Amino acid sequence: MGPVRLALLAVVALAAAGEAVYIPYNTSAGVVAGKLNVHVVPHTHDDVGWLKTVDQYYVGSNNSIQGACVQNVLDSLIPALLKDENRKFIYVEQAFFQRWWRNQNDMIKDTVKGLISSGRLELINGGMCMHDEATVHYIDMIDQTTLGHKFIKEEFGQIPRIGWQIDPFGHSAVQAYLLGAEVGFDAFYFFRIDYQDRDTRKETKELEVVWRGSKSFGSSADIFAGIFPKNYEPPPGDFYFEVDDDSPVVQDDPLLFDYNVEERVNDFVAAALAQANITRTNHIMFTMGTDFKYQYAESWFRNMDKLIHYVNKDGRINALYSTPSIYTDAKYAANEQWPLKTNDFFPYADNPNAYWTGYFTSRPALKRYVRMMSGYYLAARQLEFFKGKSKSGPTTDYLGDALALAQHHDAVTGTEKQHVANDYAKRLSIGYTRAQELVSTSLACLTELGSKSHCSSPTTKFSQCLLLNITYCPPSQTDFSKGKSLVVLVYNSLGWKREDVLRVPVFSDSIVVHDSEGREVESQLLPIASASLNIRDKHVKAYLGTSPGAKPKFWLAFPVSVPPLGFNTYFVSSMKKSASVSSKSTIYSSQGSENSNLQVGQGNLKLQYNAAGAFSLYSDSRTLKYKYYIGQDGNGSDPQASGAYIFRPNGTVPIKTDSQVPLTVLRGPIVDEVHQQINSWIYQITRVYKGKDYVETEFIVGPVPTDDGNGKEVAAEIVSNMATNKTFYTDSSGRDFIKRIRDYRSEWKIEVHQPIAGNYYPVNLGIYVEDGNKELSVLVDRSIGGSSIKDGQIELMLHRRLLHDDGRGVAEALNETVCLDNQCEGLIIEGKYYLKIDPQGEGSRWRRTFGQEIYSPLLLAFSEQDGGNWANSHIPKFSAMDPTYSLPDSVALLTLQELEDGSVLLRFAHLYEAGEHKDLSALASVDLKRVFPNKKIGKIIETSLSANQERAAMEKKRLKWKVQGPPADGKVVRGGPMDPSKLVIELGPMEIRTFIVNFERSISGKQLL
Repeated sequence: MGPVRLALLAVVALAAAGEAVYIPYNTSAGVVAGKLNVHVVPHTHDDVGWLKTVDQYYVGSNNSIQGACVQNVLDSLIPALLKDENRKFIYVEQAFFQRWWRNQNDMIKDTVKGLISSGRLELINGGMCMHDEATVHYIDMIDQTTLGHKFIKEEFGQIPRIGWQIDPFGHSAVQAYLLGAEVGFDAFYFFRIDYQDRDTRKETKELEVVWRGSKSFGSSADIFAGIFPKNYEPPPGDFYFEVDDDSPVVQDDPLLFDYNVEERVNDFVAAALAQANITRTNHIMFTMGTDFKYQYAESWFRNMDKLIHYVNKDGRINALYSTPSIYTDAKYAANEQWPLKTNDFFPYADNPNAYWTGYFTSRPALKRYVRMMSGYYLAARQLEFFKGKSKSGPTTDYLGDALALAQHHDAVTGTEKQHVANDYAKRLSIGYTRAQELVSTSLACLTELGSKSHCSSPTTKFSQCLLLNITYCPPSQTDFSKGKSLVVLVYNSLGWKREDVLRVPVFSDSIVVHDSEGREVESQLLPIASASLNIRDKHVKAYLGTSPGAKPKFWLAFPVSVPPLGFNTYFVSSMKKSASVSSKSTIYSSQGSENSNLQVGQGNLKLQYNAAGAFSLYSDSRTLKYKYYIGQDGNGSDPQASGAYIFRPNGTVPIKTDSQVPLTVLRGPIVDEVHQQINSWIYQITRVYKGKDYVETEFIVGPVPTDDGNGKEVAAEIVSNMATNKTFYTDSSGRDFIKRIRDYRSEWKIEVHQPIAGNYYPVNLGIYVEDGNKELSVLVDRSIGGSSIKDGQIELMLHRRLLHDDGRGVAEALNETVCLDNQCEGLIIEGKYYLKIDPQGEGSRWRRTFGQEIYSPLLLAFSEQDGGNWANSHIPKFSAMDPTYSLPDSVALLTLQELEDGSVLLRFAHLYEAGEHKDLSALASVDLKRVFPNKKIGKIIETSLSANQERAAMEKKRLKWKVQGPPADGKVVRGGPMDPSKLVIELGPMEIRTFIVNFERSISGKQLL
């Protein structure tokens, strides 16, 4: 007779005697050697926006959509933990935790600090949100994680050591090695991998692996990775204990009906043994919780107390309150050799016709907004550092917080409800507005003579054009005829000199441009396309509530040269018609026969068009086409529809160019353009710049028509005759490039059900193919879905408008509209991608250098001058760096940010992988004395990636895992320790090094001024 039955007989006897029984539950179990140990991990998964906004989730409003209140979770959690010293809980999302923390009194704060220091409440992952891993850029992943880790360190003195990415829809290599190993995590736990991959891993007991995400870092960035066998919820057997859940509670009072201790113990043991059969070692984890659970925490803990007590009395297995840290240490102590995982876990499918590859493109306007703000935030923090961080004036903090929220796996992904997407955009807009005040003030300080000693309220007023992407820029559209000039200050946030072409909208055709030294700059006027003006008219009124006024007639294009980490100034003024005014573009319209060909381009780069409008590049047959996939409506035998998450095409429709609509060709000294109305809802501008050897394609797509009852997923297709052998390459979160092979997975045999959707991958930086002789590369301006569905072909999904929900919880079709004067129409997307062909092995230089320039565009600020006295009262050109110095071509400055205590966060990144380029993959060095020639570094400490611990201490304590198979190949190249007297930082391939710097303060207390 088992111990549970003996206990049952005892309580029944007591009950017969009519006595009430108090049972002290024994929850003190630790790990027991020789037994199966079930680590019971209580947790909640709290999305910082999905069906409700982040604030609605926090306060518990808008419950008609979803009953969820994070404030209740945290309020009820603390007293529940205090009831039993063995109870434990983990919490993840710092955006919620910090909201709650701000509202607590000192007594509660002291109590919580005690719970955290004792390990009973553990803050894991530690970022502001649980960020996505497909549609995010690595710089944003770092920034949002740093923000959360900084708070945890400052408030609690704690350093998170576990990654907990349980809900993102697939997992990136960059997450494993960069946001895992490089922030000091010992392990990383998650759930969503392809259903076929999961089934294979269950059979081979490979749900727990050592993940080697970086080819460049090899085993030095290995991390233990645990994949949950089913989901991140309680195990099979009904163990949900929210007050309104259906699971049977553990009823152990013999005076009441429905006594069920033995059944509940048996259910628990059965679930544990089943999981043990697919798990190595005698330790398994039960994730006790799910989305927004523990609204009344005692309901869960009461039942878990009983389960642990009675399961351990039963004796077949050992159950204990645990955390992922305790579980990880137990796995490590087992001294096991673990299977090795490389590359990533994309794409993710949860059944044969459900590939979660649609969200790579969903809400492309929000994705572009996030990417624009990311580059702007990087530049704004630099300018905040130059001026000195303000305690009262505008700062970059709000934009940083808004960007952190936007990295959430239901934000930038486009998988939230429409009102929630609006909320993320609103937060970004507020942050942008506040940051641009700071940027304008900082630039004014930097330009004004005499501001080296003092700059509290500069007199120069700069404005920025936040809607320049829709041809709206009031400062540049002023009347220059009365002797006024437009001052264009151009800031370069990159660490190398930048040469680019600017475009600003203007009215006049009699314009001349001068540089900061008074020299005339060659410029070109291009008529603004009616497609662009239509967007301007509608969207300016939709966004600002006012009409945009008179329409500008031309784009003024002129080349600029800007020093590293600095600015240059250009002047646009009116000029009587003469030979020196800006060149008007020569306009040519194609109306020839089918046989006539049109050639456009400058220098070595030529575009060729036949009379039907077909485009080819160079002498090769590389053509650009459009098509759309019909979104599956879910009415077939399998009800899976295409939606915000899922891409499930139901046929492909090529979009034929209307040959009746002529091409418009604009030629000039700066740029040649070809304008094409592809069809009634796609407009394309192809550009070739003088002296540049790539093609820029601007597209305007939408409103996508749905009057035929079909949702559409619109793709651009670049077709070549290259023999690419099913192989293409896509970036991992903007960092490493990963080899993809069509219809193939390197670690398991795939059964192909969706040959298109199952071969789509996330693209944040670019995608390329190669054939042994040359490389064809395409770079993008936002996160997007891409593939090579046929050899020699690259395709990018530009826009999605769908009419059905895909059944993954959002309960809304992905059908974005813009409404104006009570009229709504489908969203129009404007964007760019860039194309280049290189000899084999040479493409990486352009992908890395130009890719960085796409991410960090030149920042423009506008002012006005009367007459020509600007140079007398302003500094027209500035670089924070030594004028003879720039960063190596292989190095980017990722972060230059003054913190609240006056110290400075500094990050440099090597842009190349090991072996990626014959010259630029070498060790690189940065001379800090020349980066900061006007400042003296008093103290500098190298830290982990998220700046919450010293690097040396992190490396010393991080767990080193044993791996099955032969040892790792090759020597890893990393930069050596920095000599504080020389102040030279070395960076090996793909290395990012982070420092906290204290500068010796100048008398004024300003950074550079």
